[in-house]
Amino acid sequence: MDFDYTVETNKTFNEAVTAVELETAKVGFKVLHIHDVQATVGAKDFKIEPFKIIEICNAKSAYTVLQADIKIGLCLPCKINVYQKNEKTYISGMRPIVLSQFFPNANLGDLPAEVDKIIRGIIDKSKV
Repeated sequence: MDFDYTVETNKTFNEAVTAVELETAKVGFKVLHIHDVQATVGAKDFKIEPFKIIEICNAKSAYTVLQADIKIGLCLPCKINVYQKNEKTYISGMRPIVLSQFFPNANLGDLPAEVDKIIRGIIDKSKV
């Protein structure tokens, strides 16, 4: 089972970031914050290609997993990264289905698979 789901897109970096924001809203999730990693490390004179971490959340899903095991909060909110590497743009997200590997005693039912499908959908629709 892959830890991440990553796709390459022909969109520009900024177009991909905007697409992730729009697709996130369409599925009932909320963008909590966007970290501009390039700007953050650039402020300390480190140079990297464009890279943003988009934190997304669905309150009902978050509540459910936190009730199962409060330590799952270490993996929240869900994150979708948009970055450039060698002048190509990528959209990548952690797959929630891996939560059962980290928290085997939490009874999460089908929720990780459901959220995984939603996140992969956001990424796929943001790609085109």
